[in-house]
Amino acid sequence: MMGVFALAWVSALRVNNYSWVDAIWAFGVGMLGWIWLGSGGGFGLKQVGAGVILGFWSLRLGWHLQRRIRRIHPEEDARYAALREVWAGREKSAFFWFFEMQAISVILLALPFWCIAVDSDRSWSGWECVGSIISFLGIAGEGIADWQMSRFKARGGGSKAVCTEGLWRYSRHPNYFFEAVIWVGFYVYACGSEWGWATIHAPVMIIFLLLKVTGIPPTEAAAVRRKGQAYRIYQQTTSSFIPWPPKPLISSNIVADEHDPH
Repeated sequence: MMGVFALAWVSALRVNNYSWVDAIWAFGVGMLGWIWLGSGGGFGLKQVGAGVILGFWSLRLGWHLQRRIRRIHPEEDARYAALREVWAGREKSAFFWFFEMQAISVILLALPFWCIAVDSDRSWSGWECVGSIISFLGIAGEGIADWQMSRFKARGGGSKAVCTEGLWRYSRHPNYFFEAVIWVGFYVYACGSEWGWATIHAPVMIIFLLLKVTGIPPTEAAAVRRKGQAYRIYQQTTSSFIPWPPKPLISSNIVADEHDPH
């Protein structure tokens, strides 16, 4: 897997766009999970079901990300453009290790599927039922959120326009919320296998990354830079993560762009 991401880094250098790591990450988790499920010593209903769920998530998200990256290329995702500035003068080596850290995250996050693969009990239980339902609800919700945003942009929603349609009316990041739901579902599914409970790190990692590292913080910072006051109003009225009815706008808290030093 580290070799895969090293090759991805070389490819990113050639096209001068590091955004590709997002799509490689989604495909990478699916690929490693399938390898483990396929080499675990047998194909019970539990293992086949896990492969189907993982496949739906990995292929849908990876395909969506690569389409988005292709559409805006050669423009780079704002998160990676910002990292270029932070790592100016050493960006090639810094991004190499960043890509390798993505490989390590793939290995850690795919571990629930290793537990499912090697479990000697191949039977289906309530854990798999509940985990499947949660995962598919998350996949459906994330797919709807991505479709609504793509539709908004296709209709001419410019870089300064804020999407408040559908799920985006209730959460500033419904795609991130449903991504977290998917990983909770993966974990619940894995709890039906021996030692599956020990992979609690997977949903915790995803939620932490979304809330504190590579998800909401850089996305919000980039949105404020691009959209200015419109996004600040959106921040005041709309939940950042969990879908929730919008709050009324408190106009006294609004600061005009031209007078805002930040």
